[in-house]
Amino acid sequence: MGHLLRHLPRAAALWLLLASAAVLAADTPGVAPRVPQPVIEPARGGQCVEDPATMRRDHMKFLQHQRDETVHGGVRGAKHSLKACIECHASQTTQSVAASKTNFCVSCHSFAAVKIDCFECHATKPAATSAFHPLAHPTGTTAQLTRLVRALGAEGAPATSQP
Repeated sequence: MGHLLRHLPRAAALWLLLASAAVLAADTPGVAPRVPQPVIEPARGGQCVEDPATMRRDHMKFLQHQRDETVHGGVRGAKHSLKACIECHASQTTQSVAASKTNFCVSCHSFAAVKIDCFECHATKPAATSAFHPLAHPTGTTAQLTRLVRALGAEGAPATSQP
């Protein structure tokens, strides 16, 4: 046991040296990274709705919030809509964001080892028409009822009294 403890600091130092060298080699300019980076095809549009760092970090939050607004409130065509993302980021070759490994969504999600579940229901290609389903139309029954319920909820909220 004493023999093992005597060599432990030396082994730990060697491990730290090797780990540091690997990190430095990975960040060396001009040296290809050991992990293949995602291939991101250029977008069709100009400027994205958010800066790239924000989109990489928070796009799923934006999409979930927009999903809730669309499903519950009938709000469509907003800044962070999935439809707008697909229209802008669909590949020039496949016309899709998820048809091949170099398409926009698949490339990054494969790199991050994250399953994409959006396209179990949603189309991966821009739609030829912008027609809405009658119940989901922004002026349709569901949207009107949601706005009415929200308005009634705001009116019926108890007023806070100031002492």
